[in-house]
Amino acid sequence: MKSQTISAKTMLTANGWQSDMHLTIGEDGQIAAIKNGLAPNSTTVDVLLPAISNVHSHAFQRLLAGLTEYRTNAQDDFWSWRALMYKCMDYLQPDHFEIIAAMTQVEMLESGFSAVGEFHYVHHQPDGTPYDQPGEISNRVLQAALDTGIGLTHLPTLYMQGGLDGRALAGGQRRFGCTPEAFSALYSDIKKSFNGAPADFMLGGAAHSLRAVSSDGLSLLKDITEGAPTHIHIAEQTGEVDEVLSHLGARPVRWLLDNYDINSQWCLVHATHMDSSEINDLARSGAVAGVCPITEANLGDGIFEATQFADKGGAFAIGSDSNVRICAVEELRMLEYSQRLRDRRRVLLNDGNKSCGRRLLDMTATAGAQALGRSAGVISPGLIADLVALDQSTPVLCGLDKDAILDGWIFAGDSRCVSDLWAGGRHVVKQGRHIHREKIVPKFLSLMKEVRSAL
Repeated sequence: MKSQTISAKTMLTANGWQSDMHLTIGEDGQIAAIKNGLAPNSTTVDVLLPAISNVHSHAFQRLLAGLTEYRTNAQDDFWSWRALMYKCMDYLQPDHFEIIAAMTQVEMLESGFSAVGEFHYVHHQPDGTPYDQPGEISNRVLQAALDTGIGLTHLPTLYMQGGLDGRALAGGQRRFGCTPEAFSALYSDIKKSFNGAPADFMLGGAAHSLRAVSSDGLSLLKDITEGAPTHIHIAEQTGEVDEVLSHLGARPVRWLLDNYDINSQWCLVHATHMDSSEINDLARSGAVAGVCPITEANLGDGIFEATQFADKGGAFAIGSDSNVRICAVEELRMLEYSQRLRDRRRVLLNDGNKSCGRRLLDMTATAGAQALGRSAGVISPGLIADLVALDQSTPVLCGLDKDAILDGWIFAGDSRCVSDLWAGGRHVVKQGRHIHREKIVPKFLSLMKEVRSAL
């Protein structure tokens, strides 16, 4: 990577808003220096911000968008949605996962996400038979990230059982299943593929959920991912809370906090249904809550208690989860609006000194980077150059200044406000479009016609 210089008329740095500044990105993809003045012969943008990390994605679920908006039961919910997801998976082959992941990553980058935590649990062939290379599908996700340039934290996911009663995996779940021994072998195979990957690519790990992973499995995961990002779905639906309470004698977040050393390397995804003691103790743990507001709304999961969690000092980040809609600021907007609808009040996620948009960006940029193990989230020398530029000639941003720029983008704007994006110093979005869009989009469109006509 060659060194680069970016000039910005307005820049949000670790020291706050500054005008007419330029920064340099070194060959290592890190911010080398920030200086006063607009530099000659540089890439010049209107507004330069720290980009947001997407902490939770199942890229392959992008193909479900538009296929699940009809009622399959008298009372449709997450569990009926899941049945169609399993049906779609039966059709997908390794090259399909790569095509879908690449398109999904392009959309993420164009919307303002610089990195993604890919929570990856599809490991095997449709009948559950392992591939000759155990990490075959993970390698396809890695290849997609190499092609698109998105920062990748890959999270191979342990999935052992069909429920807390220990029942065997069946149907669509067969592609997920691993014994602890098989998962160790799978993880080792994937680890080899990451040798030689860009410096900002990271390998972490995940437990699918307390329903799907035994206590022994959680202990294995802890050993495998020591010092690396560790994620888990938790307390997403009330049905899950009831099952865990019945079998383990405690609510999901409470049981996890009481039985494992939950610390800053952990990301608890969703954590939608917590009581006050769980909120307090999760906030104190230093772990990140990975909230996915669009997917949680789409599935009818419930509303994350963001105001209480933030007031207790908790850190939350955002993810696109099912990728039914990919837009970084729409996730933030949905998060704030859900709090307003629940409490019937306005402007809840501010702290008195910063606007609502500013606090949302600051929180999710830093917490997202933490959850993915990235030294990013702020524009400061020595950190990874995860940067997003906004075009102030767009109607919703015209004439706005400082925090109001963020309020305009988050509450009135969308991906069309993004002019440029750098992920780990790689300049992958220019003039609002991904640099490889023309190569990636046709493959995706062809596959979608094929898959959707077969369902």
